[in-house]
Amino acid sequence: MEATIVSEKSKHYPVLLKEIISIISPQYGGTFIDCTFGQGGYTKEILKFPNTKVIAIDRDIESKKIADQIEENFEGRFFFRNNKFSQLKNLKLKNKNIKGVLFDLGYSLNQIKDNKKGLSFNSYSELNMRLGLNDFSAKEVINKLESKDLQKIFKHFGEEKEARKIAEKIASVRADYDIDTQNLVNIIDSVKKNKNFKIHNSTKVFQAIRMFVNKEITELINGLIHATKILKKDGILAVVSFHSIEDKIVKYFFRSLSENKSVSRYQPKLIQSEPLFLMEQKKPIIPSKQELNENISSRSAKLRFVRKKRSFYNFDTDIFEKFKFLIDVENISNKL
Repeated sequence: MEATIVSEKSKHYPVLLKEIISIISPQYGGTFIDCTFGQGGYTKEILKFPNTKVIAIDRDIESKKIADQIEENFEGRFFFRNNKFSQLKNLKLKNKNIKGVLFDLGYSLNQIKDNKKGLSFNSYSELNMRLGLNDFSAKEVINKLESKDLQKIFKHFGEEKEARKIAEKIASVRADYDIDTQNLVNIIDSVKKNKNFKIHNSTKVFQAIRMFVNKEITELINGLIHATKILKKDGILAVVSFHSIEDKIVKYFFRSLSENKSVSRYQPKLIQSEPLFLMEQKKPIIPSKQELNENISSRSAKLRFVRKKRSFYNFDTDIFEKFKFLIDVENISNKL
């Protein structure tokens, strides 16, 4: 879930950059948090405005190389932390005047092309998929979890229709040898037999494994909650997502805290509190035709944002209950 998905033929391309800058208005100064620093695309653009500061976060230690370069040029205005954005609360930002928090939930070109990470089905390496600060790898997932657990992961995180057959085939093959990246690709191909020519046969399964290995569901939910807490009144929370599961979580979180309704159905309407967010635009912002021409990989990007209506820190949300079925799948990792 770090940084931006970009074309194999292009350089780093921060998706929906113009739209995000327009929404967060760094020309008026302020402190911003870039929760998925990656290659620093958003951060660099924000720092072009003289009265801004950026606190950047990334779980991938490789991002520190770029962060060090930026820090040299913007001493006192840029700070980098090698951390997961679910740990925003540990940065002690409660009393800081945070004007905007940004999340870009895709993957960078550098990460996709890094064979050691093994994020791509074109990789010729051991299964890994760890973005940093992980508890286990994709190799352990594929070679140790039971077939029924793999099926749940593929079905719920990848929305893979052939989840059961692929999981059973994996269990059969690994009885003879440990499965690596290309073994897994071959197994998926043998089950799906090129049934969908629009996307690679392995796309959905690899998405599911990446999400599971990096615990992207609870990472996103906790990141949204902590980002909401540290924002000040009129601060902006903006999220770029790239697949339907992420977008559903962001959409629900934003709408549930923007509507004048109770978190609990048993709470009387008369004591319902004022909405915490102002949703200025209900529909997501998508890339322009010009951006799509320059970077086709941005085609699935959706940008949603909200404005914090009043100062508060603690608040109630039912988002964990709403997506409990996904969290339960993520918790299969406790078996590793």
